[in-house]
Amino acid sequence: MTQDNKDIQPQAEPYIVKSHDIHIDADYADWIADIKSRYRSAQVKAAVKVNAEKLLFNWQLGRDLVQKKAEERWGTGVVEQVSLDLKREFPDADGFSTSNLWYMKKWYLFYADGDAEEKLQRAVGEFQSSVNQSVIKLQQSVGERQHLVSKTNNEIGVAFPQPFALVPWGHHVDIITKCKSIDEALFYVGKTIEQGLSRNSLANCIKANLYEHQGKIVNNFTDHLPTLQSKLVQEVLKENYDFGFATVEHEIYDEAELEEALTQNVTDLLLEMGTGFAFLGRQKELVVGGRSRKIDLLFYHIRLRCYIVCELKAKPFEPEFAGKLNYYVNAVDELLKTDDENPTIGLLVCSDMDKIDVQWSFKGINTPMGVATYNNIRIKDALPSQEQLAERVRLLQKELQETKRLMSKADKTPND
Repeated sequence: MTQDNKDIQPQAEPYIVKSHDIHIDADYADWIADIKSRYRSAQVKAAVKVNAEKLLFNWQLGRDLVQKKAEERWGTGVVEQVSLDLKREFPDADGFSTSNLWYMKKWYLFYADGDAEEKLQRAVGEFQSSVNQSVIKLQQSVGERQHLVSKTNNEIGVAFPQPFALVPWGHHVDIITKCKSIDEALFYVGKTIEQGLSRNSLANCIKANLYEHQGKIVNNFTDHLPTLQSKLVQEVLKENYDFGFATVEHEIYDEAELEEALTQNVTDLLLEMGTGFAFLGRQKELVVGGRSRKIDLLFYHIRLRCYIVCELKAKPFEPEFAGKLNYYVNAVDELLKTDDENPTIGLLVCSDMDKIDVQWSFKGINTPMGVATYNNIRIKDALPSQEQLAERVRLLQKELQETKRLMSKADKTPND
């Protein structure tokens, strides 16, 4: 036995493994850090590869059910039978339920209709050229595999788009069941890839109809921001915000009451604003020349790496609103923004606006700003009080009792 072999053999007496008195220098620390980094990378690659393989399997099984016309060929219960056969063969595997198999078929059909293949190819190009470089790294970690990008020689039908492998199966199911078009579905697929949306975050985006509202805000971003930053800001901000989670006292309310109603539900407010927003506070005071002024709401956006000044107006847009917002944006740039952060964004949210009014107001202003609207504020007076609800319940109970009494009486009455 060589000396090297002796060194790796266990000791004769039992012992507890522990840290020894060794000299730990910079080289050792760097080596251990490198080992940890390599292991984390291996974990990510393994997870992505497993997800990619499972999704490819789901896509191909859905395609088989469509192309083989399985129900016409073997009967309407064929999907249930396939489910039973797979679960019998692979008892420890999940994902073979009947409902999941139906989702696989629906998934393939959703993207196989009409000119879907052309849209998929265009979307693949857009996803791969995404500014989010982590997407490209993840794709590379899966490996360049031809059957994930295009059809093989003997493959018929729509090929599995490679970027789909970066989206979990549950996300795909939510997208195809809640979206009305391929364009809308691909929009949410892209959002999930770019921002790493959780399933709950994705559900919130779909519920808020982000596809319809995002990127349409009236703004001057293209004039005062670099092209890439302008595009990102327009993707983040909406043209309309649903404030249905907030309740004000009366039908006629002012900005202070609106602001109070929104900030009482900060979690809901952030969900409505979108992924990446951090709430820094309301009525943020700044003092210039001994005079105090207050910003309605101040946010920081992690992905954009910039402050967002939000002014609320419980009335339609007026041109003078732009001047005030411009002042606050400049103040935050001067007092808070650091050199390595992007320019501060101004966001004015009002009850209504005329686009021409906004566009003319922006002329001569050099700070990046956008104007959006809001809706669905709840009025407390319009909601029934606890006493009113209790009275309604009491009346319903009384009506039910009377109905039962009459039915019982009818049952006891002898037939003629």
